[in-house]
Amino acid sequence: MNSPSQSLQRTEAIARRELLEVQEYDVRLDLASDEKTFGSVTTIRFRSRGGATFLDLKPVRVNAIRLNGSPVDPDLLERGRLPIQTLEGDNELVVDAVMPFRNDGEGLHRSTDPADGRSYVYGMMFMDAAPSVFACFDQPDLKAPYTLHVVAPEGWTVVANASGTNPEPGVWEFERTQPLSTYFVTLVAGPYFLLEDEHDGIPLGLGVRISMADALEADADELFTLTKQCFDEFHRLFGVRYPFGKYDQMFVPEFNAGAMENPGCVTFRDPLVFTSRVTRGIRIQRASTLAHEMAHQWFGNIVTPTWWDDLWLNESFAEYMGNRVTADVTEYDDAWVDNAYARRQWGLSADLRPSTHPVAGNGAVDASAALQDFDGISYAKGSSILKQLNATMGDDVFFAGVVDHFDRHRFGNATMHDLFESWERAGAGNLDAFTKNWLRTAGPDTIQLDRAAGVVRRTAPEEHPADRSHTFRYAVHADGAWSTRSLTLDGPETPLEVEGDAVVLDPYEDTWAVLLPDPETVTRLKTLLPSVDDPALRAGIWNNVRSAFHSAALSPSDVVDLVVASPPVESTEDSKRRLGAWLLGDVLPLAPAGSVERVHAAALSKLGSLPTGSEHQLAAFRMAISTATDPGELRGWLDVTPDGIDLDLDLRWRLLGRLATLGATDADELRSALEAEPTGESRVAHMRAAVSLPTAEAKALAWNVFTGRLDVANYELEAAGLGMWRGGQEHLTAPYADRYFEELPATVGVRSGWVLADATEFFFPVTSLTDETLERARLLAADQALDLSVRRRLGDAADDLARRLAVRRAYPTS
Repeated sequence: MNSPSQSLQRTEAIARRELLEVQEYDVRLDLASDEKTFGSVTTIRFRSRGGATFLDLKPVRVNAIRLNGSPVDPDLLERGRLPIQTLEGDNELVVDAVMPFRNDGEGLHRSTDPADGRSYVYGMMFMDAAPSVFACFDQPDLKAPYTLHVVAPEGWTVVANASGTNPEPGVWEFERTQPLSTYFVTLVAGPYFLLEDEHDGIPLGLGVRISMADALEADADELFTLTKQCFDEFHRLFGVRYPFGKYDQMFVPEFNAGAMENPGCVTFRDPLVFTSRVTRGIRIQRASTLAHEMAHQWFGNIVTPTWWDDLWLNESFAEYMGNRVTADVTEYDDAWVDNAYARRQWGLSADLRPSTHPVAGNGAVDASAALQDFDGISYAKGSSILKQLNATMGDDVFFAGVVDHFDRHRFGNATMHDLFESWERAGAGNLDAFTKNWLRTAGPDTIQLDRAAGVVRRTAPEEHPADRSHTFRYAVHADGAWSTRSLTLDGPETPLEVEGDAVVLDPYEDTWAVLLPDPETVTRLKTLLPSVDDPALRAGIWNNVRSAFHSAALSPSDVVDLVVASPPVESTEDSKRRLGAWLLGDVLPLAPAGSVERVHAAALSKLGSLPTGSEHQLAAFRMAISTATDPGELRGWLDVTPDGIDLDLDLRWRLLGRLATLGATDADELRSALEAEPTGESRVAHMRAAVSLPTAEAKALAWNVFTGRLDVANYELEAAGLGMWRGGQEHLTAPYADRYFEELPATVGVRSGWVLADATEFFFPVTSLTDETLERARLLAADQALDLSVRRRLGDAADDLARRLAVRRAYPTS
């Protein structure tokens, strides 16, 4: 029963949907009997045309299975599937099983808070995870109502999709839900700290583990205000009320995604409750995430894609609507600017890879393959294209079609074609050409100015030809000022008479394309960039620079010059999608000697020029920490931080992590820091710092995490991978580059799903910048026997490496 399960094929889903109509689930869970496992009794009532099918089930063991009153042999269960023979008409299936608590962020994830030893549980049923919690027909188009009954340890609180009661200690009974896909079902259980409010007849809740109660109380006014503002705007835009009763937002530990849109009980990663000071960029990220998940209550929850090839109907819409609503009705009116820094290059990089896929109709053959398409294409590119479509249609037609879509498929499933029929009924006209070129054809056009020829060129990717028309604004600097004009490209070349010394194409993200700055513009920007005070223009400039570097059309030296001229403190958070991580991970390793020191000096200079206590000052300080090469300077900051900046937990671990990378601390000091403040945040930061040490023991520790010899939760797994591969430590990590390719295939035996793919990415030998490493990566990624999600992430990592090698070949440093 414990062999790897099979991922549902689309053809199998179609056949099962034609056979079955699920009427209801009744799920009884006993979370109190054991810390490793829990009891799960599922009763499924369904109608069938009669015939053979299968149930999805991933237990530790089965106690009993009965179909229509007759026993079913549990030994028939193989690789997560139980074959059953249904009767024509009504059927009832009862499965009594013991299920595993997990620590990989899927199924029922159980963790212990190191701050106080309390345990917490949450459900994440996404993709193939639901059958490890309850028996089910696990596919998005077999929706049904759920009634949940939970026994939990006394003193725990249990929150689920529907409202519940606690009639006696440890017993929780929940109301019947609206029809839900299996992957929307959740519960959150433990000694959670809860806050309640109400808005427009909707009960609202916020929850977090007890050790973070003070932080939630500090953030609660903002979170409740954002929630109310977003609900009002979604109700105004759609004219369709939120239909799932109460709306709890639970911040849970060790959550893989940013959040999950479970109706009535949205789950978020709990670092979004801020225990240390953060910049505005991170607050915008939280606000837009909150709005994104709320948008899903309509796009995804009221109407759910029939299959994962239309996942853009969930994610592209939630991305577009989340950013739009955040910018329009909350205090974060600069949400689109932050989105440009945080998401644009994520999408463009994904769209340039060999693994690129269309926004719509991505060809997901099974659920495992579909999981890999939750990427920058389905989010950032899809959002950009919907933004264009909205600009073309106008709000009246756009939302009339959307509402028609909701009304026709309420609590059901639909496809892209259903939505486009609704838009055409609303007056959008024939959308076939738009669909073909923008949604069904992969890859971005490349657009660049040829000054000498006086033209702007549009080049479609060779592998994915398309004839796309682009209309966008461009910025011109002339006579000491910036001005904006408009340009339409409806052919391979369009004349453009350059009237200034710098030209920035599409800085305001009116279209989706790779925009490359011309050499003269790059040269002028080294002087002009410090005085650019339009936030959107600055973001557009940096995205053009990033695209050019990614395409080996701009040297690392030029990028460093721009950073030194005007440090991008708007976006130096260490999220892997923002400028800080790109600068540290991609640019500086390829830049000339002394570049790190130049960037550090620029960060210090910027730090001294910014208002005391400002968020930009904090961002500049973080940049200074990450580029520091003098341990004495870092030690000094551990003792005394700059005026306006307090040494909170986050900054302390940033300083210790940088000292670890430089070899200026040791395992004992790091362990003492963890013991002094043993929070979940500290545990993750400690892992990252401990494996960053330039010692054989540190790298062996990281490798034991990768191979599964040391079992850690998902956040620590990521930290171990990110901390292992540090520049300047190649004498220690070189042997592990070979071992990565030798031992990666076996990791399928120690992890699965989301974290299997993540570990492939986190532990890729990013500092091994050799053609041999690239060849090995491509060779292994082509191995058809390898897990599909591993192959996808490995292939993407190989593409990133190939691009870094292309930059080094184009711009060699001595």
